Amino acid sequence: MNLHESVAVVTGSNRGLGREFAAQLLERGAKKVYATARTPESVQIPGVTPLGLDITDPDSIARAAAIARDATLIVNNAGISTGTSLMDGDLAQIELEMKTNFYGPLSVTRAFAPILASNGGGAMLNVLSVLSWLHFPTTGAYSAAKAAAWAMTDATRQELAPSGIHVAALYVAYMDTDMAAHVDAPKANPADVAALALNGIETDRTEILANDITRNVRHGLLAPPAVAVA
Repeated sequence: MNLHESVAVVTGSNRGLGREFAAQLLERGAKKVYATARTPESVQIPGVTPLGLDITDPDSIARAAAIARDATLIVNNAGISTGTSLMDGDLAQIELEMKTNFYGPLSVTRAFAPILASNGGGAMLNVLSVLSWLHFPTTGAYSAAKAAAWAMTDATRQELAPSGIHVAALYVAYMDTDMAAHVDAPKANPADVAALALNGIETDRTEILANDITRNVRHGLLAPPAVAVA
């Protein structure tokens, strides 16, 4: 996809990776960038069009879609991580993870796919995680939601291809954002990750792997399953 003259909708663009996506799309010549957040006043990026959007609220999604009818690129970036385990974690927090990280991007995709198709096609980028594939008990809710989003991405890629819509996924590990502020580990620069992802969109990649961790884990999925020895 040629990002020059594109019209992008970036969810969760008031900070972190989403802010980088919105700013870099403008730098690459996007005609318009709808930078969304639950409170659009929190979007402070020169040149973008702030747009209110809560991806957990169907009415909010519908209102945003009614405004951004010229969209040709959707970046499903908004998400949360509550650090909730599946066995003893608060069920409401687990439901919130699924509502935000799976149902939210799915609802945005369903709302904007007809718009992209009517505009001649375009692209959707879903921001996923290495934890879509790598599952730890301390982040069970997040992994479950991101694994579901991985399946959703692969299924919608096939379903939307006849409409001229390319669906891609970005897989990331720790980034230097608020979500990973509590983590004491090497972190990627979100500006670098956004640039890599946008390069992938321009070259029609389906899976964009942000760093060595994601590449190694993805490669490991291709290995034959382990055989239990009695």
